[in-house]
Amino acid sequence: MPVTKPRSVRFEPSVTGRLTSYVAAHPGLSAASATNRFVDEGLRMEEHPGVFFRTGASGRRVVLIGGPDVWEVIRTVHSARSAEPELGREEIVRLVAQTSGVPERMIRIAIGYWAAFSDEIEAQIAAAEVAAGEALARHEREHQLFAA
Repeated sequence: MPVTKPRSVRFEPSVTGRLTSYVAAHPGLSAASATNRFVDEGLRMEEHPGVFFRTGASGRRVVLIGGPDVWEVIRTVHSARSAEPELGREEIVRLVAQTSGVPERMIRIAIGYWAAFSDEIEAQIAAAEVAAGEALARHEREHQLFAA
């Protein structure tokens, strides 16, 4: 883990109150870790306009404003590249836009974010594939229970 450098930051009372409430509502999260998360996410959103962060069943993840999770778009780009290896970048972007309904502009935002944080996005794709495999296995076991 990288060595952190302590910083003294002064918040307005309203910000401190909201941070305290947020930490109280999220057991296991400290004020320092929440502050670090939100500063990091804010900087990422500044660097990659069109994304924001959401917490859900799979944890904290980056999503396109008005669209899907970035990992979902990138998984579709990977799939299109595998299915159509002869297509160039712009042709892949067009293909993904046509098949997913996600505008090309948003696909480019997702690609830009992936380029900066590919390990994070690839880990989310891998986790989603594991979860899908587990769900399929559960479904098949349930089906077998009722098979004649």
